[in-house]
Amino acid sequence: MNAQDHFRLAALRHSTRRHFLRHSIAGLGALWLGEQAAASTGGAEARDPARPLAQQPPAGAPKAKRVIYLHMAGSPSQLELFAYKPELVRLNGQDCPPEFLEGKRFAFIRGVPQLLGSVFPFHQAGQAGHWISDRLPHFERVIDKVSFIHTLHTDQFNHAPAQLLLHTGNQRPGYASAGAWVAYGLGSENQNLPGFIVLLSGGRFPDGGKGVWSSGFLPSVYQGVQCRSSGDPVLFLSNPQGMSRELRGRVVEAIAAIDRQTHADFGDPETVTRIAQYEMAFRMQTAAAEAMDLSGEPDHIHRLYGTQPGQESLANNCLLARRLVERGVRFVQLFDWGWDSHGSAESEALNAGFKLKCEQLDRPVAALLADLDQRGLLDETLVVWSGEFGRTPMRENRGGREMAFIGRDHHPFAFTIWMAGGGVKRGVSYGETDAIGYAPVKDPVSVQDLHATMLHLLGLDPAQLSVPFQGLDQKLTGVKEFRIIEELIA
Repeated sequence: MNAQDHFRLAALRHSTRRHFLRHSIAGLGALWLGEQAAASTGGAEARDPARPLAQQPPAGAPKAKRVIYLHMAGSPSQLELFAYKPELVRLNGQDCPPEFLEGKRFAFIRGVPQLLGSVFPFHQAGQAGHWISDRLPHFERVIDKVSFIHTLHTDQFNHAPAQLLLHTGNQRPGYASAGAWVAYGLGSENQNLPGFIVLLSGGRFPDGGKGVWSSGFLPSVYQGVQCRSSGDPVLFLSNPQGMSRELRGRVVEAIAAIDRQTHADFGDPETVTRIAQYEMAFRMQTAAAEAMDLSGEPDHIHRLYGTQPGQESLANNCLLARRLVERGVRFVQLFDWGWDSHGSAESEALNAGFKLKCEQLDRPVAALLADLDQRGLLDETLVVWSGEFGRTPMRENRGGREMAFIGRDHHPFAFTIWMAGGGVKRGVSYGETDAIGYAPVKDPVSVQDLHATMLHLLGLDPAQLSVPFQGLDQKLTGVKEFRIIEELIA
């Protein structure tokens, strides 16, 4: 008996009636669906369910090719940055009216808190006259490149579920993140780098953990790959001592051969993912090291961003994001921890720690937009900036007592984000909240609306981008209604 016959007998021994029925039904179903799709569209442009979506033509003409998503973990106060409310300033120190408290749940506020006006002065800037505080002087110079959404709202007021909802469309773990959906839907432009890369700063993981860049029920090849700003971009990427690149290549080839035979025997799609990940890691040894090396950037770029190579920082990650999208990475996700301004300590005070976080944010984010624009990349790169929710118009108290420092509690009912590039109009201010910034009074925007708009800009149909899982056609937008925010699209 030769080796091939041996593997076939092994496969038969491990095969069960359940395996046979599962594979037979899946194969026949895919064949039937493919025939139905071809018949309904004339065949040439039909979507074939049996093929990976990444290999199929996009649903519409894309305005963006890639995404950089900047997430400020902990959630910055919109009322200290972009949402100017003169009436709230006038009412500063007064008790919050009962209609804003009755029937509402907050993370920490109890009793009757006092209203809190903006801690910093505001002014209008740019041709569109956007309101901005004095905390972001560098960002003010590029403010005409962005459009604001002032009425994003969520139904989650704790960090972890709110982050999961914002990035996966569901507040529970186990769902596919936006970056994974985009990589699945569009594939990669660079076969030597992952399609979805994650960069962290601030010294901590986001509260939602790695679930916020998970592939969920999608093949795990689409999950975000966390890279580091210093050292090996990915842990254990370099060859161990005594192993040459040639030898490691032969090891990868041998493992792949075994995995291919295993896949032929058992048909587990995750085996194909394992092959792809080993081969990607081998190619990344050269490509990722080059892409993540900031030392070759000219001095004027380091001054522009405020970067210091070898450190973990938002500045370094903003420059890395530009380098990665230049090299064809489809989705770059930045998480910067430290924006939870409760006022429970000086580091969380609006008039102390928050000021430092604004300084860390201001220069590199402004530089990223300017740098992308001058390189001709901004028009095809969608840049999104947000937290997971906003901050209350009331000063935080706990147990009915004010905090030692000035802070605000979590506020899911309305908060401000901005978008730029990638088919987004410049200078738009979308949505309006009430006089104290508590809730939308015009053009509310749900998380589903945001996701649908992002997918639409990338040429993907948010209603059709789905995979079957647990009896449902799972989508990034979930099962709730959504609308594409056409007013933002150029």
